[in-house]
Amino acid sequence: MGVLKAIEEVKEEVNLTRRRILMAISMGSGGLVAAAVSVPIVGFLFSPMLRKYPGLWQDVGPLSQFKEGATVQVNLVTSGGLAWDGPAQRIAGWLRRNNASNFTVYSSKCTHLGCPVRWLPDPELFMCPCHGGVYFKDGDVAAGPPPQPLQQFPVRVVGDRVQVQWIDQQVHYVRNGSPSEGCPKHEPDSPPASEV
Repeated sequence: MGVLKAIEEVKEEVNLTRRRILMAISMGSGGLVAAAVSVPIVGFLFSPMLRKYPGLWQDVGPLSQFKEGATVQVNLVTSGGLAWDGPAQRIAGWLRRNNASNFTVYSSKCTHLGCPVRWLPDPELFMCPCHGGVYFKDGDVAAGPPPQPLQQFPVRVVGDRVQVQWIDQQVHYVRNGSPSEGCPKHEPDSPPASEV
């Protein structure tokens, strides 16, 4: 009897080991299949964030339309005209004709928080009405919170047409401090300043 019992125990251990091996193989192959299926899905979801879009050269008008020394607003398109972009694909830029063949194009986005800047011809300044950002006519910061000059776009003349290349722009947001930053500290136990 003891020999038969020992044989049954060994047989049961072998079966358990086979079951464990088969379970590990099936779980491992299921994990590999799940990983193989998820890679294209994850790639599809995150590829727009990693894709670099080429700059688009856009015609903004004939050379004769722009007077020397004048700064005018031009409309630019940010994409290849995808159907779902709608009006969001259109942005403004400020084009200045410096001389007969030299142009400068500035972004209309303030480098502080991305608000639209406008051109004031009499003082020759770009102004951001939202937070008081002021830029000189060359795009450099004159006053206010903007951390850097206005972004410039490449511009060229082809035949008698002016073309601007829209390039993806990044507004660098600044971190604002506490609303009470710079205010004198008031301790509850200390007397008000007028009593001292």
